[in-house]
Amino acid sequence: MPVSAGYHYFAHPAEQQHSKRPPVILIHGAGGNYLNWPPQIRRLAGERIYALDLPGHGQSEGIGRHSIDEYAEDVLKFMKVLNIRAAVLAGISMGSAIALTLALKQPKKIVGLALLGGGAKMRVASKILETAGNSYTFKSTVEMINENCFSANTSPTLIQLSKHHMLKIRPPVLLGDFLACNEFDVTDQLEKITIPALIVCGSEDKMMPLKHSQSLHEGIASSQLHVLENAGHMVMLEQPARVASLLKKFMDELPLRSAL
Repeated sequence: MPVSAGYHYFAHPAEQQHSKRPPVILIHGAGGNYLNWPPQIRRLAGERIYALDLPGHGQSEGIGRHSIDEYAEDVLKFMKVLNIRAAVLAGISMGSAIALTLALKQPKKIVGLALLGGGAKMRVASKILETAGNSYTFKSTVEMINENCFSANTSPTLIQLSKHHMLKIRPPVLLGDFLACNEFDVTDQLEKITIPALIVCGSEDKMMPLKHSQSLHEGIASSQLHVLENAGHMVMLEQPARVASLLKKFMDELPLRSAL
């Protein structure tokens, strides 16, 4: 998979007839990497897809950031490196905060938003902030986080795989991600967003309960909300086909706009 300017990413090209559709940039959550996005979404038929590893995550170079604004700047740099003038941003949890930030700061570069397990603010449990960056408590914290990221009927294998990926990150990076989330708050700015938004939440989301997605929907005039039953925070891993279908429909309904 390619690396550009230190950013590691997965790329899926669109068929020639769809080459003028805006690309989709997938942005993972705290402590994640591009594998947060299952193949059904990374290889969405007819769409150009880029699944990015943020700095300090996955196979990307650099160190993790401590604010959502800094991560938003990384996504802008990534777009510049790949000569992407405008894109649809799809983010899970922290990734949705990054997408919202860019929608507010660089609206001309954002064609649409897909916000999964998101919210206008993301307060983090004090226990996570106290233990995520400590090498002695890191493993137990990762286990606690992942146990709360999935619905009750999720396959134990899927949860174990999610833990496995998160354990590869360095504790200071995981802590930095959660500190960034904890400081994020655009509650009073949602009405400024006029970009079309797809909002998706699992009915059993414990990390960012449904009320947060409902608030996003109420605040963003051009948004649609979909609540998926029997799914938790990592809704795209639990119900990949359903999320892929919603994203595809959202893309099909966006006003056509050329973006490289």
